[in-house]
Amino acid sequence: MSTPTSAELASATPSSPASMNPTPAGPEQAGETPTIKFTHVEDVFRVIDSISTDYLTITNVSSSDLDQLDHEREKQGRKFRVRRYHSDSGILIISIPSAVHEALHRELEVCFHRQLFRQGLDRSWRSMGSRRLHASGQPNRDGGEGDSAGGPSAARRGPGSWPTLVIEAGASETLPQLRADMRWWFSASAHEVKIVLLAKFDQQQQVIIIERWEEEQGGNALLEPVRRQEITIRRDGTARPASYQVTRGALVLSFQLLFLRTPDPQQGEGDFVIDVPDLQWYATQVWDSAP
Repeated sequence: MSTPTSAELASATPSSPASMNPTPAGPEQAGETPTIKFTHVEDVFRVIDSISTDYLTITNVSSSDLDQLDHEREKQGRKFRVRRYHSDSGILIISIPSAVHEALHRELEVCFHRQLFRQGLDRSWRSMGSRRLHASGQPNRDGGEGDSAGGPSAARRGPGSWPTLVIEAGASETLPQLRADMRWWFSASAHEVKIVLLAKFDQQQQVIIIERWEEEQGGNALLEPVRRQEITIRRDGTARPASYQVTRGALVLSFQLLFLRTPDPQQGEGDFVIDVPDLQWYATQVWDSAP
C-alpha cells in the first residue's frame, strides 16, 4: 500500500516537531485537523481529551508504538479508532467518536439493516463493526478500522475476511480525506470491498453529503474508484420542526455487489433502496446528536 501523499494530508495542519500540542481547529480553520508528533502514549491521550475534532494525525509512530497504543487503549477503555496506519511513513490517523460522528455511520447502517429485514436477509449478513484489517500481503503492518462494515456471512467468514460494504463518517474530517479512506479500502482489500459509503457532516452549511463509491475498469484495464451517487441532505432550521431536503435520493446499493451473487426476484430479493423518507429520518437522528 502506498504512503499517503501530501495532497491527501493537505487538510492537516502540522505542529512543531518537538511539540505534542495540536494546532487548534477553530471556526476560522474549518476543514483543518490537528497533527502531532508521537512521544508517549499518555501524551496522545491528553491531546485526544483536549481537542474537539473527530480526526487526529500522529507522525513518527513505529509499529511498537502502535502496539503500545493498542494495549493502553484496551486497558483504559478508550474508544478511538485506528483509522489508518502507514508503517512506511510512520503516520497514524485516528478517529475520535463524537456523538455526531457515531450517528453519521450508525444510523445509516440502521437504514441498511431495515432493508435486510424487509428482504428476509438479516441472517445472511455479517456485521463486522470496526475491527482492524491489514492490507493484503502486510498482515502485521499497514491497517485500518472502519466505522461500520459488513458482508455476506456465507462468503466472508473468518477473522481476516474483508467486508463488501464499508461506511466511513466525518465531521471535522474533510471530503478529500474521506475519499483517501475510500481508496485505501479498495486497494488494501485487493478489491474485495465492493461499496464504500462516505457520510460527511457540515454543521456550518447545515448539510450532510453521502457519496456512494464502487469500482470499474478504467482505460488501462485496472479497477478504479467511481462515484456512483452523491446525495445532499440540507436542513432548514427555520421550519418548526426542522425539515430536510434530499437532493438526488434515494440511495441505491447493488444486491450483487453486497452479496456477491445474483438476486432471486422470486424470493423478493433486489437492490437495496434507502428512500427519501428514510434519508430524512437519518438526517434527523444525526442533527439530534449534533452539539
